[in-house]
Amino acid sequence: MDIDVEEAVKLLLNGEVKIHELDDLLGDSNLATEARRKFIEKLVKAKFDNISFYSLDFNKLVGRNIENPIGVVQVPLGIAGPLKIHGEYAKGDFYIPLCTTEGALVASVNRGCRAITLSGEARPLILRDYMTRAPLFKTPSIFHARKLVDWVKANFNRIVETAESTTRHGKLLDFSPYMVGNYVFLRFKFSTGDAMGMNMVTIAVDEVRKLIEREVPYANCLSLSGNLCVDKKPSALNLIEGRGKTIVCEAIVKRRVVKDVLKTSPEKIVELNWGKNYVGSALAGSLGFNAHFANIIAAIFLATGQDLAQVVESSMGFTVAEVLENGDLYISVTLPSLEVGTVGGGTRLPAQSEALSIIGCKGGSTPPGLKVKKFAEVVASTVLAGELSLLAALASHRLANAHKRFGRGIKS
Repeated sequence: MDIDVEEAVKLLLNGEVKIHELDDLLGDSNLATEARRKFIEKLVKAKFDNISFYSLDFNKLVGRNIENPIGVVQVPLGIAGPLKIHGEYAKGDFYIPLCTTEGALVASVNRGCRAITLSGEARPLILRDYMTRAPLFKTPSIFHARKLVDWVKANFNRIVETAESTTRHGKLLDFSPYMVGNYVFLRFKFSTGDAMGMNMVTIAVDEVRKLIEREVPYANCLSLSGNLCVDKKPSALNLIEGRGKTIVCEAIVKRRVVKDVLKTSPEKIVELNWGKNYVGSALAGSLGFNAHFANIIAAIFLATGQDLAQVVESSMGFTVAEVLENGDLYISVTLPSLEVGTVGGGTRLPAQSEALSIIGCKGGSTPPGLKVKKFAEVVASTVLAGELSLLAALASHRLANAHKRFGRGIKS
């Protein structure tokens, strides 16, 4: 059928075609995007001047990043830094892109960057690095369940070969079995190069699932994901065993910098960290004891094309603070489940790709994995800067004034 955008809109309004059929019908996803948008405009009697303003080529995105597009929603992008980092992969001064609609967030992170850099540097360290997928199998009895686990252990080399046949960069490292009655959860752990790797391990584990069901007739896979992965949900398992990058980052902030830049004292920050982040979080039953990891994680994820739903597990973690013998402040953050990538997913979008290039983390690396580890160290260091600044603002009772100034535009 040879039709134009206006004719496609009429077909939509008449119910003769469905919105997901337009890409094939028009043969161009940019035209299909325009037609869907005009259809919605007529439906709700509104004009979408801002949603329709963009530089994206939807022919490159439909089928990879989005379905049924009508345009874009823009989010302000700010920059914080410089932040001096001395990690195993990230070394030097970095400016960090942050997408947010919350006034004061970028300014706060920027202040934390300044305090850390004036005092020395942030020192990140990656402790663990693997992505997981945990299929759920049902067996006839607890004895069959144990037998399935034994089969997987005995045939692990075959499972590795099967999994790795689906990917160039993914490597199956290990697995952890969990039995609940006659249910078996197999939590497979992969290294995934520079990709966050969720799709990579999903495809790999699906082939493993097929192998197990062929070879073990009493094993019935109920789901490729049994919620023990654990993806996009807060969990004690990820908090303890990790998923993605388990990373810690520390800094020593000089007493004079705490006083001059952060407008408080090391003692007040330490006392607040204990009372708020530990006692308050314990009382609330929180998974992780911190002030606002999610604020910084979400802003970086949005700016750099990460999976936004994984802010949930990526922002779990702990803040530690103490006064050193010389009076300086020691502060660290631990993120057990930071799930990031520099290739794949939203990182291929033009603006997000440019944001990654700001920190020198665009694309893949040789050998695979170096670029994403650098990125993870930058993220953890930025979380540290944001956490430090917020604790200082709370300790000095300046938080409300900061939000008046940056969130409401009130100068005094």
